[in-house]
Amino acid sequence: MAYLNYGDANYVEEFWREERLQTFEEIILQSNVQPRDRKIYVMYHGTTVAAAIQIIQKGFKQSEDGMLGRGVYVSRNKDKAARYPLGNKSDQVILKLRVNVGKVIAINYQGHLLQKTWRNNGYDTAWVPEACGMVSSQLEEDCIWDPKRIKVVGIANAPPHYIAYLQQLVQAYRK
Repeated sequence: MAYLNYGDANYVEEFWREERLQTFEEIILQSNVQPRDRKIYVMYHGTTVAAAIQIIQKGFKQSEDGMLGRGVYVSRNKDKAARYPLGNKSDQVILKLRVNVGKVIAINYQGHLLQKTWRNNGYDTAWVPEACGMVSSQLEEDCIWDPKRIKVVGIANAPPHYIAYLQQLVQAYRK
C-alpha cells in the first residue's frame, strides 16, 4: 500500500474502509497480545470532561512529548485509561475509541533504539506491552502518531450528570 499525504481525504478514508464492511466487528484485543498491523481495535483514553468535549468535537491532538515521543496516548486496558487525568477523578471521562493502528512496533524495554523515533522509521503506532518494565503500572499502552487514526465511539465512564450529554455529543460528531 502506498503512503498517502496526511492532508489527502483518501488517506483518512483508507483507515476506515474495513469498518464500513458489513462483516466488520469490533476487535477487543487482550492487552498482552501484540496488535496486528492495519487492524482496528477498541481502546480507551482517560481525560477531563472539558478535554473530552474538545476531543469529541474537534478530534485528538498529539501530545508534544512523552515516554514514546509525540502522539496520542491510548490503551486497550480500561484500567490504564482510568489512571488519567492525574489528580482528582471526580471530573474523569474515559472515552471508548476505535483505533486503526497502521504499522505497529513493540517498544518493550527502556532505552529501545526506536523509543522516540519509531515514526521516523515508518511506524504508525508504538505499543508498550504489559509487564515489560516500561511503565510503573505494568499496564499496556499505545502511542498513535496520527490523530486521524482514532475515532471516539462511546463513553466508557463519566460523571453521572455528564454522561448523557457526552453520549449525545459522540453521536452528533461521529463520522
